[in-house]
Amino acid sequence: MPRLSEVIAALDALWPPSRAEQWDAVGTVCGDPDAEVSRVLFAVDPVQDIVDEAVKMGADLIVAHHPLYLRGTTTVEAGTFKGRVVHTLIKNDIALHVAHTNADTADPGVSDALAGALDLRITGPLVPDPTDPKGRRGLGRICELDHPETLRAFAERAAARLPRTAQGIRVAGDPEALVRTVAVSGGSGDSLFDQVRAAGVDVFLTADLRHHPVSEARERGPLALVDAAHWATEWPWCEQAAAQLDAISERHGWGLRTHVSRTVTDPWTVHAPSDLPSSPSSISGAPN
Repeated sequence: MPRLSEVIAALDALWPPSRAEQWDAVGTVCGDPDAEVSRVLFAVDPVQDIVDEAVKMGADLIVAHHPLYLRGTTTVEAGTFKGRVVHTLIKNDIALHVAHTNADTADPGVSDALAGALDLRITGPLVPDPTDPKGRRGLGRICELDHPETLRAFAERAAARLPRTAQGIRVAGDPEALVRTVAVSGGSGDSLFDQVRAAGVDVFLTADLRHHPVSEARERGPLALVDAAHWATEWPWCEQAAAQLDAISERHGWGLRTHVSRTVTDPWTVHAPSDLPSSPSSISGAPN
């Protein structure tokens, strides 16, 4: 069995910490570098439910996408929910490693996994990494459909292929408009509208879209928007990342057992559809 330090070195080669944004908090949060690792759990959020799942299955390492302490802390006191996570990890000899924005821009990265889940053909990054001579790394991905389909059908594709959440899929645009090209970005993406418009795609699929940016984007042109839950757009990366570590384990003869958590850690738990008023306004075709 490999030591934790060996596994972390392999993970850092996949997602170098130096490629994380300056504001980010990536890398190993806790764990003994000399401890042996046999079972690894991949998840989006390092929350208590995930830690409890790791304890139950006997995992030695959790690889999470989101940081535990993004903005720092002055305490890990167990009475706080994040402190309780740290205490549970240490008491059960479980390490925690985070790959966040360094996984977003990797090749393959979070948006590659999202595009793969939607069966889209990737043509390049939405925001290329200027340090990548191959032009494959960067934030988001520009994609094509094998065959054009309506925006309604594309939204149904997203609803069927991404993990189910209370939010579901929200759409801004003419549901009967044809979709040929798509930009995707896992996680929050409404800071990328300028790059999406420059790419000239028909649809932008991302998460956490807010009222004013969406309203302004729709007023500026025909770009359609598909808004999925943050967790749902990033969860496919867990499967991709686990497969990458499986390949490394096989090459080195480590015999690691990797698992992808199916626990839904999206914070929204219930969706109550609105009763749309029967007015003559242009609400026809709008999803609940």
